[in-house]
Amino acid sequence: MAEFKRILKQMRKNNLAMLGLIIFLLELVVVIAAPLIIPYDYSAMDIMAIQQGPSMQHFFGTDELGRDIFSRILYGGRYSITMGLLSVAISTTVGMAIGAVAGYFGGQVDNIIMRVLDVIQSLPAMLLTIVISAALGSGYFNTILALSVNGLPAAARMLRAQMMKVRDSEFIEAAVSINCSRFRIIVNHLIPNSLSANIVQATMAVANMIVMAAGLSFIGLGVQPPIPEWGAMLSGARQFIRQCPHMVIAPGMAIAITILTLNLMGDGLRDALDPKLKR
Repeated sequence: MAEFKRILKQMRKNNLAMLGLIIFLLELVVVIAAPLIIPYDYSAMDIMAIQQGPSMQHFFGTDELGRDIFSRILYGGRYSITMGLLSVAISTTVGMAIGAVAGYFGGQVDNIIMRVLDVIQSLPAMLLTIVISAALGSGYFNTILALSVNGLPAAARMLRAQMMKVRDSEFIEAAVSINCSRFRIIVNHLIPNSLSANIVQATMAVANMIVMAAGLSFIGLGVQPPIPEWGAMLSGARQFIRQCPHMVIAPGMAIAITILTLNLMGDGLRDALDPKLKR
């Protein structure tokens, strides 16, 4: 708790980081409460209001089927943001377990794990995600799994690098001298003292995963219509970009603002966790 307060105090000194944090928290509240606050059913069609521009009745206009884009943006955020958060949570958790084993044991175990990760990272990130998504099939949960596999190597390598710095510390030698089990040393001593870089990386990774999820939906491998995921909305609106640019601008801005806020948070968190800035 004391460390959390110190980090929050340090982040308060960064106005842009706090702005990003506030906006992202507001986004989370809005998308969670979306079913209660959206003015129209996100799937309701109105043939009398097809492709209307922004107005008081439809804040972001309507799409080619007369559906309210504002309602679809709010509801679609539940899918776009949660895909980013869940995929990073899975990849970070599993990746940290793999990195902890490699970093603690070293030697042949480390060599084998790192070579497997090298194979995964040798493929372009988006191409790997497309291949996995195509193999698993489209859909919400399959997209999360595809994104998670793509994020494993970075999380594992980051924790491994930090643990290799910490494992020769005196407090680790003390734990070994009193016959602490390897599992306890890794979980109670090594991982907590190696987490800071992974926390920053995870924050940045959420933004990357949201973009990749939108890309998968855009090419038809992610969340499928009529679910209003932001990438799927962009895909459906691209053919109307000249006649009705508002159909593309709204989901595009939703993605851009979310990515910007996450990057601002990540920069502030990185500075707050920097040991050189501790006071």
